[in-house]
This record gives sequence, C-alpha cells and structure tokens, in this order.
Amino acid sequence: MAKIKYDGVVEAVRYKPDGEIDWVRAYERRGSAFSDYLLIDRQTLIKRLKSGKRFVVGERIPYLAGTFKVSTPIRLVDKGSQEIIVTGDADSHDRLDGVPQI
Repeated sequence: MAKIKYDGVVEAVRYKPDGEIDWVRAYERRGSAFSDYLLIDRQTLIKRLKSGKRFVVGERIPYLAGTFKVSTPIRLVDKGSQEIIVTGDADSHDRLDGVPQI
C-alpha cells in the first residue's frame, strides 16, 4: 500500500461574508488512521499549515474507513500583511476550489 503524503483532508468549507474561511470540515491523520471529522476554524488551519502539515481537498469513500478520494493540495500564501488559503493560484481572498460550501 502506498504511503499517505498528507496530514489532513478538507471535505467542506464555510466562508464569511467578506470571503475569508470561517471554518472547514476536515479529517486529520493520527498515526496510520484518520480522525472523525473535525470543524477547524481559519486561525487553527493557518497554524497547522505553518507548522508544516499538508492538507488536501477530498472526500471520504463510504464503507472504506480511512480511504479518501483526494485532489488538490491546500496552500498558505502570504500577500504582504495578509495570509490567504487557496488551492490554485493566489487570489485576493481565501478560495478552495472543488470544496463544497456549507
């Protein structure tokens, strides 16, 4: 079995009216297994990305426990005094393409 190269999978996102992420629904890797879903606020997600954790966009495959269908990595971009969380090219606000909004 291939080694997993990510520490968390973001499955859904909620944005504030100004375009910033309010929170994400994610699964985090705990050793060789994954947690149940967690609600992670923006500041906590930024802190984890800065510490070197790798998060990707994806979804859990039903009936297969810690198996996910993953797509793009999530990046933290520093735009001067502003930090932006994106999946593609840097934008003026947070943008996670391919993640359903709740």
